[in-house]
Amino acid sequence: MIRPHPTTRRPVALLRRVAVAAIGLTLLAAGLTTTPAAAAPGGKATTTAGSFVDSTPVPGGFASWSELLRLQQRMNTAAERITKVAERSPNSGFAGIVADPTTRHLQVYWKGEPPASLVATARATVATQVLPAAYSQRELLAAADRLRAKAGNEITTVGPRADGAGLLVGTQDGLLGATAMAGVPVTVQSGVAAAPATRWDDSAPWWGGAAWRNATTGGGCSTGFGVFKNGNARILSAAHCGNLNNVATDPTGQSMGTVSTRNAGTDTLLLSAGAGGRVFNNSTAANGDVVSEFSNQVIGASASQVGNWVCTSGAYSGTRCSIQVKARNLCINVRDFGQVCGQVQAENTTGTNAVGQGDSGGPVEIVNAANTLQVWATGTNTAIDDTFTSTACTGYVKTGRVCAWRFYYEDIFSGMAGVGATGVVLG
Repeated sequence: MIRPHPTTRRPVALLRRVAVAAIGLTLLAAGLTTTPAAAAPGGKATTTAGSFVDSTPVPGGFASWSELLRLQQRMNTAAERITKVAERSPNSGFAGIVADPTTRHLQVYWKGEPPASLVATARATVATQVLPAAYSQRELLAAADRLRAKAGNEITTVGPRADGAGLLVGTQDGLLGATAMAGVPVTVQSGVAAAPATRWDDSAPWWGGAAWRNATTGGGCSTGFGVFKNGNARILSAAHCGNLNNVATDPTGQSMGTVSTRNAGTDTLLLSAGAGGRVFNNSTAANGDVVSEFSNQVIGASASQVGNWVCTSGAYSGTRCSIQVKARNLCINVRDFGQVCGQVQAENTTGTNAVGQGDSGGPVEIVNAANTLQVWATGTNTAIDDTFTSTACTGYVKTGRVCAWRFYYEDIFSGMAGVGATGVVLG
């Protein structure tokens, strides 16, 4: 999680399945005294939309981000169908999927022979390769449980590899005997740590990517996507940003209600204030400076696959793109907080800031290929690896914070399930 600013009290730990150890991952809350170098326009003045992704270089030889995102969207549609079918079968050999549009093929890993009809359906949507896997995802999740029980806090992350070859394990200094403890091959990433990690004068209905303050504890975080619970539109954010009944305000002191629902196991909470179906974003100069701020329409929710390209939009760092998903279905064990599951690991491929302190709870989004002024909700910022991947901060507050190019976020669907939300608010 993104580590709190020194003036902020750090919250408690999370729990779920595949894990990351508390040694290094840091939560992303910031101190109340942190203020933006140049505050964004207040209220609903920023209703103009902009294409923030177009200010970053396009990877993979694509002519435009729209071209890349169209292929990624077809890949994700096929991946979702395959995953749903696999989850319905208790003996499925499904191992994982890599949906990296720069490879031009959806890569489906399967132990044994997958159903022919399933493969045909996927190939009708996008070019698909079916590749052999040594282990199914179910087998690897069970192995991850064994390793977590034996290694405990010696590991910072653990989850199944998307290619089904074994487990992906993060540690600070390496881990002897990991394969023997897990009973399956283990790929160890040493030097992995996780810590708890406008926008600045919004008004109701509240949008994602805005700054909010915990008036009870003095912490600063970011708002996530609007979601529905019991028919009411509420604001999603990170559980480590506050406890039940803590009072929330924007940086100007305007009331945003209280923390009405909280789940530490998914690191998600709901603020009782009404939510809208838009998210703040900004275009960015090459050095990370904010060029112009606007808002974008939220058109739905989409799970992110390994290989996908996503953007973040924290109130402190601003919009950051060129970020690729490296692993999913992780549990992470966060320093001074505990274990959180349903997590996705992602990295800024340029080695520059992805998120930092103050961005906790902020949106992770996938840009709509058909219209880059629209976004899909895909996650909520949780933690950064501040020990091994720290880098210069960008955005509205560049100093007095810690930022990193590797981070972790809660999948939008597991995050909503954790707080009893049934869907995202559409713009």
